[in-house]
Amino acid sequence: MNTRFHARRVRHRQTHRRYSLVWALLLLFSALLGGCVATDLPVPLRAPTPTALPPPRQPPTPSPTPPVAVTLRYALWDAAQEPAYAACAAQFMARYPHITIVIERTAWPAYWDKLFADLASGDAPDVFVNHTTRLPDLAAAGHLLDLQPLVERDNVDDTIYIGRLPRLWVRSGVRYGLPKDWDTVALVYNKQLTAQAGVSEAELNQLDWNPVDGGSFQQMLARLTIDSAGNNALSPTFDAQNVRHYGLTMAETDGGGAYGQQQWSWLAASNGFRFTDYLYATRYHYDAPELIATMQWYQRLINELGYHSPFDQVAEQNGRQLFLDGQAAMIADGSWTISQYVNDAPFEVGFARLPVGPLGRKSMFNGLADSIWSGTPHVEAAWQWVRYLGSVECQLTVGKAAVTFPALLSGVNQMIAHYTARGIDISAFTEQALTPEGIFLFPVTEHAAEIGAIMQPVIVAILRGEADPATALPAANARVNALFAP
Repeated sequence: MNTRFHARRVRHRQTHRRYSLVWALLLLFSALLGGCVATDLPVPLRAPTPTALPPPRQPPTPSPTPPVAVTLRYALWDAAQEPAYAACAAQFMARYPHITIVIERTAWPAYWDKLFADLASGDAPDVFVNHTTRLPDLAAAGHLLDLQPLVERDNVDDTIYIGRLPRLWVRSGVRYGLPKDWDTVALVYNKQLTAQAGVSEAELNQLDWNPVDGGSFQQMLARLTIDSAGNNALSPTFDAQNVRHYGLTMAETDGGGAYGQQQWSWLAASNGFRFTDYLYATRYHYDAPELIATMQWYQRLINELGYHSPFDQVAEQNGRQLFLDGQAAMIADGSWTISQYVNDAPFEVGFARLPVGPLGRKSMFNGLADSIWSGTPHVEAAWQWVRYLGSVECQLTVGKAAVTFPALLSGVNQMIAHYTARGIDISAFTEQALTPEGIFLFPVTEHAAEIGAIMQPVIVAILRGEADPATALPAANARVNALFAP
């Protein structure tokens, strides 16, 4: 065999698969955000007319080049992604030596409190990473610069981004950000622990779930929950008081708050739950039977069956750390954490598909953007930085760093190639995005902070076994919907 010719054929097939994947993503996201996936996109054909927002501040017409040196503050929350964006900043500053980028990172739990306090004081970052759940409140308060006039002035082509990711950040002709990435959720597992339990990769990718008996997913968690004597939770001699490691744990410390992106939304959605009926809705459905049943199952899993880390441990240490310490065999988490598990775990990790629920596999889908503070004194410099963050050059840098799926196809290719070269299969995340009706959007409404303040303690109480979902969720839902009362 001509080995060089064979190698070229293999590389060609791998390249073809990667390009097939990203073009499929392009088509799928176009359908999702364009309203073609009617059962999953929370945007009806005849949604109520959104409440008019105050006119955004229009950027002045600046000179092509700022006459003096400018320092821009750029706020983000993800420590894993900071080095990639620092590299982008270095590239940018080499091109624009009169502009200095100062990155200000605040961890997610405090990021929004700090940002809103800075905005209120009039001393906010010039550019900051934005989240769809915070967009309505930031826009309504007039904190975001309308980028559309700048996009039109400079002929910026937003069709370079995957599907209609830019559409998430446009409302009534006003553009509030340029896309930076996208994400889905999958299962992360400890290959050493699954191998010891005799569990195959194929088994992990073929699990099913329902809120009545938990399906094969619950049985798998029992097999992977091991006591100090080596017995799993299906054994009659299993000692629930001396557990070596649990089958499952939960990312973060807050139970997922109001949205449960990595923690429970994928289960609830697969059971038929929808947070809202459309984008910018004024009514939530936390009282839905589908969510109540899901949370009742999760409560049993932790507090009765004992196949999941006790929530007090999760709240104290973060389930992500419990997993990395070998105290749980599996965890559901977002694609933006792939590099953390691969690089930080002292064991080999794998990524598996979410279990199939009554309505199939479902993952929350989101895409972040970079926005400009409407009060920045450096509009032109800030715009140049935002443009660069969304450029092919920066997106390729982020893709090569392999810390999140970039918003450009070329960046996605880089991330896939990075992990393929290391022998790591991340298709659980990309295949979820390709699954028909397999993704649903974050609820995008006003009052995100208030909703979080209402729902987080309720979710925590449920997971601790201190509240009955059948009564706690409807009561909380009434409080949430009261926020939208005229």
